[in-house]
Amino acid sequence: MAAPEQPEAAPRPLTALSEDEKLFQSTVRKFAREEIRPYVREMDEAGVFRKEILRQLFAMGLMAIEIPEEYGGQGGTFFQAILAVEELSAVDPSAGVIVDVQNTICNNAVLRWADAAQKARYLPRLAENTVASYALSEAGAGSDAFALATRAEDQGGHFLLNGRKLWITNAAEAGLFLLFANANPAAGYKGITAFLVERDFPGFQVGKKEDKLGLRASSTCELILDNCRVPRENVMGEVGRGYKIAIESLNEGRIAIGAQMIGLARAALEHATAYAKQRKQFGKAIAEFQGVQFDLAKMATEIEAARLLVYNAARLRDAGMPFLAEAAMAKYYSSEVAERAASKAIEIHGGVGVTRDYPVEKLYRDAKIGRIYEGTSNIQLLTIAKKLLSK
Repeated sequence: MAAPEQPEAAPRPLTALSEDEKLFQSTVRKFAREEIRPYVREMDEAGVFRKEILRQLFAMGLMAIEIPEEYGGQGGTFFQAILAVEELSAVDPSAGVIVDVQNTICNNAVLRWADAAQKARYLPRLAENTVASYALSEAGAGSDAFALATRAEDQGGHFLLNGRKLWITNAAEAGLFLLFANANPAAGYKGITAFLVERDFPGFQVGKKEDKLGLRASSTCELILDNCRVPRENVMGEVGRGYKIAIESLNEGRIAIGAQMIGLARAALEHATAYAKQRKQFGKAIAEFQGVQFDLAKMATEIEAARLLVYNAARLRDAGMPFLAEAAMAKYYSSEVAERAASKAIEIHGGVGVTRDYPVEKLYRDAKIGRIYEGTSNIQLLTIAKKLLSK
């Protein structure tokens, strides 16, 4: 008689974490709540991220999660970076985006595209104390990211860069800029080249800091390049191949923006739930009214769906599998969910929700950019549609 078939092991849910991931997540969560939360309102009002918190982020290794240990990093995974962005953003989305740009865009680009000398020069700095910034956008190059006006003139041993970059995250604090300029305009996007630009290079200047609606503690600045002299050895990758670096870097960054948005949405739900339990109308807590219960239930469902999309895209990336459409879905849906959750949280708070005495109005302001930066919602939909139509 044949032995009975053994039931297959149940698949691990996408939101299930390993023990190491749980420990990492809880450590970041504790840090965010104890060390960042007391200063969130102050940083938002001042429009400045505290230097001491930035130093703590470096000391904890949160600015070098995937950088190998040989360069002073943590040797962690992309998924851990996603967890860090989510947990920080649940307390302050400004902190989340600082860690996001450092890890999922800049550090990863250097790890993948820099040569051995560039890695040896810059990765230890990025792990220890140097903030990185990603400089692609310009006045005429937003969604059409490759319509760059910034030019790079080959002078033999160096390049001269001229132009202006706009809306550059981390620029006020950064010591290193992953900057894109066109070295051969006649070739179109195939002239775009990636440069590693240090803050003190001659002809480089950080200009106006934007006074923003949300994410106010995260700096967003203009960059001015006036015959900025960049050594040839600071070209990252090949001349004319910068477009590939830009595309691939943004694809990973979009997953992290999804993580930022689910952290933000989670915070909105937590604040709304707590307020609904204590706010009384008609003799009882408003959480006892079915209408409020339904609102909270819808928020929770959408947040869980968004988390599944983000975690799935991150797992695919770590597994070396294609994730382009999945990253676009994660970024698109999470940003939509975050805006809805923050808006609904204000409504549940009622009149006090629009005052600065409660944190939900800040979450609402912070949420809006999620549908715009690192690819607008329409750009994400185009990416998803192209994948569908290519089958």
